[in-house]
Amino acid sequence: MMESQPLQEPTATAPAAGEETAGAPPAVVPGKEFTRTCKGLVVLLIGGYVLLQLLPSSLNYLAIIPSKTIPYVWTVFTAGYIEQVLPGAIGSSLGLLFCGKDIEPVWGRKEFLKFIILVNSICGILAFCFAIGLYYVTGKESFLVTPLSGFHGCLAGFLVALKQLLPNLELPMCFFWKIKAKWMPFFVVCFSSIMAFIVPDSINFLPTLVSGMYVSWLYLRYFQRNPLTGLRGDPSDDFSFPSLFPAAMR
Repeated sequence: MMESQPLQEPTATAPAAGEETAGAPPAVVPGKEFTRTCKGLVVLLIGGYVLLQLLPSSLNYLAIIPSKTIPYVWTVFTAGYIEQVLPGAIGSSLGLLFCGKDIEPVWGRKEFLKFIILVNSICGILAFCFAIGLYYVTGKESFLVTPLSGFHGCLAGFLVALKQLLPNLELPMCFFWKIKAKWMPFFVVCFSSIMAFIVPDSINFLPTLVSGMYVSWLYLRYFQRNPLTGLRGDPSDDFSFPSLFPAAMR
């Protein structure tokens, strides 16, 4: 059920009698206003960036540094909310605001926050595991000492959520080019993979992006309880794992 006092008018409408398909996601229209929850999370992201500028040593206790993650285990849960550079803080804040205004009114505040905490936490654990794995494969100690943090894993999860809720929503990529939400997860993975070869340091972001997408798809596909239909997961063909890829690759 939706919360008794939603942040804004719900953007989901239940299908008419006789039109409901078991497991199909509800009809959704884009949101119009930024929600209070997203604004509060933006304050958290900007506050984390400001904290690092005032106390640079706090990065050791908030970001994932694989060689120090044990005993600093809590960093796998806090790293997702810490942006180390200003462009990252601004980009994550804008992504949160614009994605959240479409997602939160449908899910409700509690489910929206649950999704963010779940995805960020699992992405933190997987980022640590990937970094350790890359160290053993390449022998480069940089994978053990490079601080890993940022909201990009959760942003990747939002793209999967938009694919489910608003697959035909056109998202702006630049001044004259837009891409439908259903293709954004695949596009971001391809773009990030290419950038990993062009800018070697960007490979640190790739595991988190891929993890964020897969974890969010897994949760939405099999575990999330739909607030409108009461069904668990989304078994529709339009949200199957192959649907994340273009038809020629399925």
